[in-house]
Amino acid sequence: MSSQPSPAPAPSGTPGAPPRVPEAVHRRRWAVLGVLMLSLLIVVLDNSILNVAVKTIAAPAPTGIGATQSELEWSINSYTLVFAGLLFTSGLLGDRLGRKKVLLFGITVFGIGSALAAFSGSPGELIAYRAVMGLGAAFVMPATLAVLMNVFERDEQPKAIGIWAGSVGLAIAIGPITGGILLEHFWWGSIFLVNVPVVLLALALMVWLVPDSRDPKPGRIDLPGVLLSVLGLVLLVYGIIRGGELASFTDVTVLAPVLGGLAVLVVFVLHERRSDHPAIDMAYFRKPAFAAAVAAIALVFFALMGVTFFSAFYLQSVRGYSALQSGLLILPLAVAQMVFAPRARLVVERFGAKAVCTVGMLLVAAGLAAFALFDASTPVWVMEVVFFLQGAGMAHIMPPVTVAVMQALPREKAGSGSAINNTFRQVGGAMGVAVLGSVLSSTYRGEIERHLGGVPAALRDTAGESIEATLAVAEKLGPAGRSLVAPAYDAFLDAMHVTAIASAVIALVGAAVVAAFLPGRTQRGAAPAPTDGPAADGPAVADGPAVADGSDGADASGAVRDAGTVDGAETVDGAGTVRGAVPAPAAPDGDVRRAAVPVPGAEAGESARR
Repeated sequence: MSSQPSPAPAPSGTPGAPPRVPEAVHRRRWAVLGVLMLSLLIVVLDNSILNVAVKTIAAPAPTGIGATQSELEWSINSYTLVFAGLLFTSGLLGDRLGRKKVLLFGITVFGIGSALAAFSGSPGELIAYRAVMGLGAAFVMPATLAVLMNVFERDEQPKAIGIWAGSVGLAIAIGPITGGILLEHFWWGSIFLVNVPVVLLALALMVWLVPDSRDPKPGRIDLPGVLLSVLGLVLLVYGIIRGGELASFTDVTVLAPVLGGLAVLVVFVLHERRSDHPAIDMAYFRKPAFAAAVAAIALVFFALMGVTFFSAFYLQSVRGYSALQSGLLILPLAVAQMVFAPRARLVVERFGAKAVCTVGMLLVAAGLAAFALFDASTPVWVMEVVFFLQGAGMAHIMPPVTVAVMQALPREKAGSGSAINNTFRQVGGAMGVAVLGSVLSSTYRGEIERHLGGVPAALRDTAGESIEATLAVAEKLGPAGRSLVAPAYDAFLDAMHVTAIASAVIALVGAAVVAAFLPGRTQRGAAPAPTDGPAADGPAVADGPAVADGSDGADASGAVRDAGTVDGAETVDGAGTVRGAVPAPAAPDGDVRRAAVPVPGAEAGESARR
């Protein structure tokens, strides 16, 4: 026993030792990450499958359900808007009630919604059941990232987040291919029904492996803020979609919801700034690096989701590929994400987040701009190179900005941090589908209208809505409709070119934002400026140098945060002593780094722990 006197607990508000993940949890952290990736895969898989199936769903019954362009957009946006609107609540509930509990709840609801969506009898039913799926996903996505932050030590978090982000690439790869196989052999509802067995497997593994954790000092839920955000987003996006349908943004049925939505969102921001328990603490956004990270997330998904939406029509309607072939064609995008995302932390360590994310945004912008050069005979290898560059760019954007967002908040607020990250991601994606979908729709209508003079008046409005609608009307008219096919292809390509250029401009704006505000390269072991603002409130925060790791790289942020309570774990006191702990055997392999670099002021606690 050491002759040194036991250190007194640190007083409130003074730096303490970095908390340690309980050893039992630490040993199974990679297995837990696998379960979290499976949960994430289910959610992303569903959306990637839907993108491949839009052409089939748009077809008349019995092949599809005859969904219009607007209904297809709403089948995506109903999910995304419910998801984004409830992320605030679900993140706070996870921090308050336990992240494992909300994760189990979310997966269960998502599975039920998937089963219902599979048997939708109309576009309206599909939209409603997709909203149920969005409700479940809202409780899944924040919880996966929040659990990750509470089972990995801070120096391993960038690596784990990179792998977590790489699983998105895996879902992107599996989704279209799975969707293509299902659509070739089964009815369109099978793309949703396939989620059910995966949900059952995920539930069993969660109960077995995932530890529960929560915020020891939870705040109240900001219900008015949540309702304001949902209402504002729904009104705004509805107005934009309506503008695309009418090919006019000056109609009163467009201006009223757009202006009303903007007004509600302004009220939402004012409410959040004045609330003592806000859904989003606006003080975080005063930090340029934090604000730039969330802006980058929103902008890159704004640009990409709109292009993902129309690329399915380009590959299937214009190029004539099947759903399975279309899925295989975008495989390079997924492979690039799977390969590069887990390794992005090493590039950030060498060149800094600013340079890496800026180059990533420029790659994405170049890939989007390339769509403006595509036509009906573009070589396949050119498309494959473009998809690969887009995937490589994404892989060097998402992990660094996610690390920047998550490590800016205390660990016990991981649910709220994850909610912010995913909210901006999903809202950006929803706005991308709405805005860019509206640009595509209005441009297409403007191009095709002059060719619809010979179409019966009763079908003329429908024929101008989308390329699928035009081709369906042409088929219905028989020989008289053959003259519409070539103009439909040309009109769609023109609309796609305009939309691609708009997407590239958005990505360039994102590149400018990250180049201006994300931090540059930091010296290994250099102590950053003390963290201020909301992340520093209370005794939970200890500032110190970033934890260096020879193989994994150093943290982008040096602030060491307090952990949320993990069920079954011993509590760490302010001086760094683990109450009730027993001496642990020497950590095997790479686990030595968990206690390799002491934080100033925590040496006494580390001595006591040893």
